[in-house]
Amino acid sequence: MRPTVATRSILPLLLMTAALGACKEPSVRISTTHTDDDDKGGVLKVIDALQCPQTQGVLTRKGSAIAGGAVCTYTGPKGAEVSLHLVMLDGQPSSEVLKTFERQLAENMARSDNAPDADEQAAEARAIQAEANAAQAKAEDAAATAAAASDVAIDANGDRARVRLPGISIDAQGDSARVRIGGLNIRADDSSGVVDLRSDDETVRINASSNGAEVRTRRNGDATRSSWTFSDSRGSDQGWRVVGYEARGPMGGPIVVAAIRVKEREQDAVFEAAKALVTLNVGR
Repeated sequence: MRPTVATRSILPLLLMTAALGACKEPSVRISTTHTDDDDKGGVLKVIDALQCPQTQGVLTRKGSAIAGGAVCTYTGPKGAEVSLHLVMLDGQPSSEVLKTFERQLAENMARSDNAPDADEQAAEARAIQAEANAAQAKAEDAAATAAAASDVAIDANGDRARVRLPGISIDAQGDSARVRIGGLNIRADDSSGVVDLRSDDETVRINASSNGAEVRTRRNGDATRSSWTFSDSRGSDQGWRVVGYEARGPMGGPIVVAAIRVKEREQDAVFEAAKALVTLNVGR
């Protein structure tokens, strides 16, 4: 799925959401990739050396731990690489330390040829337009269904829409929209490709472009529970297509950071194994 499509045609998508909410059956279900155990979290451990098993999921350790047990390196399928780091904060906020990892990983995504491919862009534009047209048609049917429900209020005029139904409120204006679903707040800006999702427990920020996306998550609280990924479907000069990190640790540190680099976009197993290494060391 192209990231740009996910953030385009906000109004049709929101109207379809409203229609689903208006239906008595089936009920609206919102799913995430977190398990119940992930959401519960727990007290994170303070450690002074990494645990680096020989294998973890699809990852295999390369050599032994170095720097006094502070760094371990793993290899994965199709050239994937994961380095596990134990990082002392020394009074710094973890956000500043993680910016260093972001900069280093982003450098791996550098491309010497940044000129856009005209044929690729044209094909992308045609695909986006076709999906937008299909979404608009579905939205018109959805809006009619929603309007027929007695407990739904819809006020739409041009590119502006206001929808109210039990548990859901939607306000869209031009390229921007705000959605509230229970305790979840979503802000979307179609012009910039930015989507913010906030709940009582977690904040997710998605910044999408025609070739990839940057996704940042942070669990609320004093401890560090953060992740970041940056993808580019074109690949870097070194062949990397997705880089990122999973970071966790108690307030004040030290934190454990798994820095991840993959050459294929669909390598969820690598990210899951990296996350498992972090969990093994400091907990959920």
